[in-house]
Amino acid sequence: MLNYSVWSSYFVELSPEEMVREFLNAGFKATEFSDEHGLMLLERGNPEKEGIRLRRYAEGLGFTFPQGHLLLRADLCAEGAVETLKPWLDLFIALGIRSGVLHAVGGDDLSPEARFERRVRTLTQLADYVRGTDFTICLENLRGATRPETAQDLNALIDASGGDANLGICLDTGHLHIRREHNQSQADFIRIAGKRLKALHIADNDTTSDMHLMPYGRGTIDWTEVMTSLRDVGYDRLFNLEIPGERRCPLPILRAKLLYCRTLCETMLSSVGL
Repeated sequence: MLNYSVWSSYFVELSPEEMVREFLNAGFKATEFSDEHGLMLLERGNPEKEGIRLRRYAEGLGFTFPQGHLLLRADLCAEGAVETLKPWLDLFIALGIRSGVLHAVGGDDLSPEARFERRVRTLTQLADYVRGTDFTICLENLRGATRPETAQDLNALIDASGGDANLGICLDTGHLHIRREHNQSQADFIRIAGKRLKALHIADNDTTSDMHLMPYGRGTIDWTEVMTSLRDVGYDRLFNLEIPGERRCPLPILRAKLLYCRTLCETMLSSVGL
């Protein structure tokens, strides 16, 4: 069975070490390391040293960080974008993260051509920086006219930035479900992303807003379609829930929900043999 997780901001108020213990207590062995917990570590000091320290702590308990979310507010078109993200890359590689999710945003005031060119320039330099490692920068589908929304949008950025060397795709099921005017189903996105699909943000909504709910609740995504498509393309990395819409409750309820999330993930994965 694939490794599964809930992203670490589920326990955003806790330190990275406390967060690890909470997930372990609920039977999880991994998480997507969040932007917020990344900032906490960077504030402690040297990215590599802090990453190695936390990695050793977690691995000593049988816990890992296969996936992480790079700086949420990064602007790929801004001067200094590469230098801003280098400490994050150093930190994530030291943590043992293989899939680093990145928003390919910025340059909203530029022409489409100039915006694309600047994003490609930054992505090319970032990919060069991590070349020779097993780290993949995974571009996430977003929402908005100036943002990459479809698998084709993300493929175009990757192709122009040097191809598959250290670049991949993250599917956010919730974002895609809202932007249905593109007529790209979950199955279409997964099929077009194919082997480039290296990260997941699994979340549900009813198309009215980015609700970030657990599957099989008030949302309307066809999860049979999602799971079957993931199996068909041979997806083999982390099955990760990104569900801030489930956090509006006290800590004891968060813990109880997390137990349900574990059963949910195991059931969804086993249903298609992943």
